Amino acid sequence: MPSDDHNDESFEDMVRSIARELGRSVERAVDNVDMDDVADAVGVDPDTAKDWIGNAGAWLRSHAEMFGDEFAARAGAFSDEFTARTGTPRRPETVDDPLTGAGPHPLDLPTEEQGRALAALESGRWMVEPGTDLIAAKGDGPGPSDALGLVRELRVRDWLGADGEITVVGRHALTRWLNSTLPN
Repeated sequence: MPSDDHNDESFEDMVRSIARELGRSVERAVDNVDMDDVADAVGVDPDTAKDWIGNAGAWLRSHAEMFGDEFAARAGAFSDEFTARTGTPRRPETVDDPLTGAGPHPLDLPTEEQGRALAALESGRWMVEPGTDLIAAKGDGPGPSDALGLVRELRVRDWLGADGEITVVGRHALTRWLNSTLPN
């Protein structure tokens, strides 16, 4: 089973490599900090601020690398223990993510706010302002409380088209909402 050992080593090497790159990213970020701005903001000498930033960067880099080494060692130990207990090397399971298809569905029942928005858009009392993602009231009457978020919610469910018009699916959603609000 040399290939499994190779995979374990590759995983550990990969974790260490990620930790090293994180450390390098910290170094680059520290190099890009304007020490004069930091010194002015904190009210200290620029050389003192430079020392603080340098020490903080070195600390973060060393801890990132230590974390990478520790995580890789624990992963290797876990794999070795699993192999010793079961007699079979641990292989990654290929399990489909049960939440892959999770998200808004066009056949959802609209919330109270979404239903009111669909009704107001359908009647022409509200409109999506051209060139924006905002709902605005036409004429008298109140507008929505969250005009931007509401448009986004309606669009991700395909209830509202890019042109700001209610889609066929949106009209069906409005019908479902109206039917759910009718007294029995």
